[in-house]
Amino acid sequence: MRYISEQTVAMYAAQPDGDMTIPAVNPAWLSDDKVRREVDYWSDEKPGTIIVDPWARYVYFILGDNRAIRYTAAVGKEGRGFAGTAYVPMKREWPRWTPTANMIKREPEVYEPLRGGMEGGLDNPLGARALYLYRNGRDTLYRIHGTPYPWTIGTADSSGCIRLFNQDARDLYDRVETGAKVIVLRRDQFGLGTVPPGTPLPAPPADDLSVAAPEATADTEAGIEAGI
Repeated sequence: MRYISEQTVAMYAAQPDGDMTIPAVNPAWLSDDKVRREVDYWSDEKPGTIIVDPWARYVYFILGDNRAIRYTAAVGKEGRGFAGTAYVPMKREWPRWTPTANMIKREPEVYEPLRGGMEGGLDNPLGARALYLYRNGRDTLYRIHGTPYPWTIGTADSSGCIRLFNQDARDLYDRVETGAKVIVLRRDQFGLGTVPPGTPLPAPPADDLSVAAPEATADTEAGIEAGI
């Protein structure tokens, strides 16, 4: 049995959150390399910028002075179907989620009852927090959010955007200001920032997930109500 430090277990313990409690992460799904931590990160971006490396399955919050907070993510096909620069015009606690028309058509017995939307809660696919990414004033349908499925963190999942442990989604949410810049790296930028400038980037891992545009999946929350 692998050793998990008491500090890691405590970081991902149950957390009271208003009228709800974020459940503890089962230690079986934790490892010390998944814990959020401050790391070296070489970047000229200003503090408060978010950099997503979907190929490494990490999210970085820039602190400045070549330091960042690193969060481990689960990344699906949709999480790799967007790259470039966006911004965060809004963020939500315990966000509402609405299934897409394609989801309802594909599995009406599952999603038709949720056509009107699903209130935020412990079973909501977006988890405890969500950051909404826009580009040129338009919703990209790309989200950085929590998850009720903590066992997926650190994996290349079959679908979805960028999912974090709910505890990490809450931590990132509290740090991010509305209007924050977000940069999502391409595959050829794998590992960018993790080595000093002028140093060759590490090779990206082999990956057999096909890339899809971020529509019509549970985690993209297409069809969210205006202003929600």
